[in-house]
Amino acid sequence: MNVSTEHRIDVVDVTERVEAELPAVDHGLCTVFVEHTTAALSINEAEPHLVDDIEAFVAELSASDGWKHDALDGNADSHLRSSLFGRSVCVPIRDGKLALGTWQSILLIECDGPRTRSLSVTATPSVE
Repeated sequence: MNVSTEHRIDVVDVTERVEAELPAVDHGLCTVFVEHTTAALSINEAEPHLVDDIEAFVAELSASDGWKHDALDGNADSHLRSSLFGRSVCVPIRDGKLALGTWQSILLIECDGPRTRSLSVTATPSVE
């Protein structure tokens, strides 16, 4: 699944897209993995003000320059920011759907956009 971002630091709710890609499993575990080193995933509320707060928080996590890796491609801050969140989330599957809490959403956190990001969605059935 591909997700396009619009800004250098951007938060995109991918919950519905993940659920649409969910393999046919009644009960089990869904793993979502972002296939990049300058983007991350998190489970949180997708309320617009909180999304703005997350973007501001991510922007403040690291100085934007002065890192050794910047000599290669100028985006060390993006690698550092995404490393703090991680590149995967796991969500239970119940009755063929993501078993997220009432206010929970799967959020792609872009740290070096705008870009098109690839997400892998896999499901592992429960052993009964």
